[in-house]
Order: sequence, then structure tokens, then C-alpha cells
Amino acid sequence: MIGYVTIGALDSEVSGKFYDAVLSTIGLTRLMTDGKWIGWGVKGSNKCDIYVCPPFDGKPASAGNGIMIALRTKTQDEVRAAHATALKNGGMDEGAPGPRPADSKDYFGAYMRDPTGNKICIFWKP
Repeated sequence: MIGYVTIGALDSEVSGKFYDAVLSTIGLTRLMTDGKWIGWGVKGSNKCDIYVCPPFDGKPASAGNGIMIALRTKTQDEVRAAHATALKNGGMDEGAPGPRPADSKDYFGAYMRDPTGNKICIFWKP
């Protein structure tokens, strides 16, 4: 089981605004900010599930080739909302919302990249 996810950012403030918007569509809210680190989790909890920050080694953040973070939603509408919100907030499209494969009844997802180029997926699965 995953405890939390850390996403490297070239600019924490820019990425923070992107993730504020996108993660709010799936029920997560910003819980902490310390100038470099920003964390999101379920409102009312003390537990951050996702963090954005510059890399610890001080080198510029870069998107990992083949790395993707997939976030599960409760509905297909949340998938659509997250994708649309990502594109309105500096994200790049990597695959419009829809079933995967095209005839699937068991998977509905959308793919995007954040302002640093990290690939994320928002998906619904019954």
C-alpha cells in the first residue's frame, strides 16, 4: 500500500495552483504549505496523500519517462471534471476522458501532464 506520493516541481507555486484545481475535483484539498512543500489530502484530516516539492538533490525536477501517477475517482463525471480543470490550469492533454479500451465497461480514464511535465491519470473503475 502506498503511504503518500511526492511529485517533483520546477516551480512549487505554479504546480500548487494546478494541483489545487485538479485535486479539488476529486475531493482533495490543500492541507499544508511550507514555502517549498505543498500537501493535499481529505479535508478535515491531518494526513497528506500527495505532495509537490522541488527535488531534494537541488537539481531541476523533470518528468520521469514511464512514470505515471493514477488517482481513482468515484464517478466518470469526476474524471471529466479533473481533465477539463487540468487543461484550464496549465496542464497538457495526454488522452481525453473515455473508456480504455474503447469498448470497456470497467475502466474510464483521462491522462494529462502537470506544468512540470509529470504524467497523471484520473480514472474511475467500479
